[in-house]
Amino acid sequence: MTPQEVLDLAKSSGVQMVDFKFTDLPGMMQHFTIPVGHLTEDLFEEGLGFDGSSIRGFQQIHESDMLLFPDPSTAIVDPACRVPTLSMICNIKDPITLESYSRDARYISQKALNYLRDTGIGDEVYFGPEAEFFVFDDLRYGGSTNTQFYSVDSTEGNWNSGRAEEGGNLGYKPRPKEGYFPVPPSDTLQDVRSEMVLQMIEAGIDVELHHHEVAQGGQNEIDIKYDSIVRVADKLMIYKYIVKNVARSLGKVATFMPKPLFEDNGSGMHCHQSIWKDGKNVFYDGGGTYANLSETAIHYIGGLLRHLPALCAIIAPTTNSYKRLVPGFEAPVSMAYSQRNRSACIRIPTYSSSEAATRIELRTPDPACNPYVAFAAMLMAGLDGVRNRIDPGEPVDKDLYDLEPEELSAIEQVPDSLDKVLDALEADHDFLLEGDVFTPDFVEKYIEYKREEEVDAVRLRPHPHEFFLYHDI
Repeated sequence: MTPQEVLDLAKSSGVQMVDFKFTDLPGMMQHFTIPVGHLTEDLFEEGLGFDGSSIRGFQQIHESDMLLFPDPSTAIVDPACRVPTLSMICNIKDPITLESYSRDARYISQKALNYLRDTGIGDEVYFGPEAEFFVFDDLRYGGSTNTQFYSVDSTEGNWNSGRAEEGGNLGYKPRPKEGYFPVPPSDTLQDVRSEMVLQMIEAGIDVELHHHEVAQGGQNEIDIKYDSIVRVADKLMIYKYIVKNVARSLGKVATFMPKPLFEDNGSGMHCHQSIWKDGKNVFYDGGGTYANLSETAIHYIGGLLRHLPALCAIIAPTTNSYKRLVPGFEAPVSMAYSQRNRSACIRIPTYSSSEAATRIELRTPDPACNPYVAFAAMLMAGLDGVRNRIDPGEPVDKDLYDLEPEELSAIEQVPDSLDKVLDALEADHDFLLEGDVFTPDFVEKYIEYKREEEVDAVRLRPHPHEFFLYHDI
């Protein structure tokens, strides 16, 4: 879509406002809005100014002026707005040099695609994220000098099986870990997800399916079709935006927090990925190889596994992520690969043996990540494996959740805290710097932000359970 076509779309759709969206360093969507009368073709060339010092992980106060440049190809009529609004995703540039901003997550994903093409390994990389989320009826939290608490509730929560409810308690509350695929009335969110899907389709997102997920208390999944690295990250941001706003419009609240419930499954974002060149899938080898994988695919897996501890700082980027990545809740913690096997960090799907369907699935990421940065980091790790012919070892075609301790001890495990994976990223990030895809400035700022704003912030606060353990000592 050209700038003129965007103007035509605004006119034909009766748009009254134009919204400009971008993503901060942690991965939250930000925006501001102008009346449609101020939308001109020149705006696409000149950009719009904003205060970068007020955005998490961006500029300091003395260098706060930044520019947004809307990408006309991302223009949609915003499905969440009551007032007719045109929405576009933007890139960020320095107002003086007009150079792209090194901490602009979208720019990083664009550079990653360009780097792939420069290597000659492929000309396109596709990602298919499977983002899970919870929809609650109530979500409360707070903290001060003398209190720290959270509380979530859902009519589906099995903890409410004995609750007196208006009109009577009608049951049908899934048991822990038994929420996968139940039909209504156990699945109370069928129509909620369908409304989300309809808005996603309206926004140009190709949705493949939706369903209830494993956990009780309203866990869901909506799968969108794979797409190229930048475009699928754009779509995932709009996906999250729609999910949150549809839930809100129905008097509910959606969260992509990885582990909001104790003693039940958390929310992951399994990422399917493949590289193509000249219309051919370079991960495919139909000559009877393991899972039909090419040598390139095997080395790509080697790169992912070699760098997975560092990657986790970006693809599982919260303190809460490591409450999901624990044994016993179907989360992958063993750094191995295997066909069909959901207990390994990397699974090779075997639904089809065709070239088009051949791909690998990294199961470690969660939906709290910044998708632009996460997809780029995964690609860079995989390409490092291909370029350096990193051997991932032999596949492990066993239930990794049920290995004897001696056998399990031979398989490296995912680090168990954000602090540890940040240490890993600090020690192992040269692969990200290839082709200037990531910059030292970005890596340093990312680690600094995560340690100061998240690791330390959680570490220094008393935990509610500590009172259960220690108040009477």
